Amino acid sequence: MTQWHWDPATYLDNMLAEVPAYAELQEQTAAATESLEATAVLELGVGTGETARQVLARHPEAKLVGIDSSREMLARARGALPEADLRLARLEDPLPPGPFDLVVSALAVHHLDAGGKQDLFRRVAEVLRPRGSFVLADVVVPEREEDVVTPIDGVYDLPDRVDDQLEWLRAAGLEAEVVWTDKDLAVLRATRRQRPG
Repeated sequence: MTQWHWDPATYLDNMLAEVPAYAELQEQTAAATESLEATAVLELGVGTGETARQVLARHPEAKLVGIDSSREMLARARGALPEADLRLARLEDPLPPGPFDLVVSALAVHHLDAGGKQDLFRRVAEVLRPRGSFVLADVVVPEREEDVVTPIDGVYDLPDRVDDQLEWLRAAGLEAEVVWTDKDLAVLRATRRQRPG
């Protein structure tokens, strides 16, 4: 694992340098939430708060719970998001109980292997309200090799294909769709199905 992932002072500059479409990914992530009614929001991997700021700008009445595995990143995010409930936790840990109208994650879930992603998607479905949505923005394995533009180490970075992740989201009880792609980045939106009866 490289240290810059956890240095809040250089995180944004590094993301802009390493992920060519970082700004567009953030915009598309927030835009994917616009049609949703979200008063209770959970962010997985809050980092320095970049994604949360854009999502909350579209949902100013929403209450945010955010998790991250880095104390340093959470300290920076607390400065940017003073009203948020930010907690030290890994994606593998039990999620805050919710229920949430919206769960969002940008550039964090690709650190889980395939089994870890499937487990997380099941746990996300459990904390979503019926008709609540999960917006997932991340690095993916693109269909064409020439579309790999984001540096991946293969140890800490474990992206998967979009079609596999759509299948795993559906297996977790979510109706999943692709809302945006650019080379090796994608934004997916998955909505929890209404319970029968």
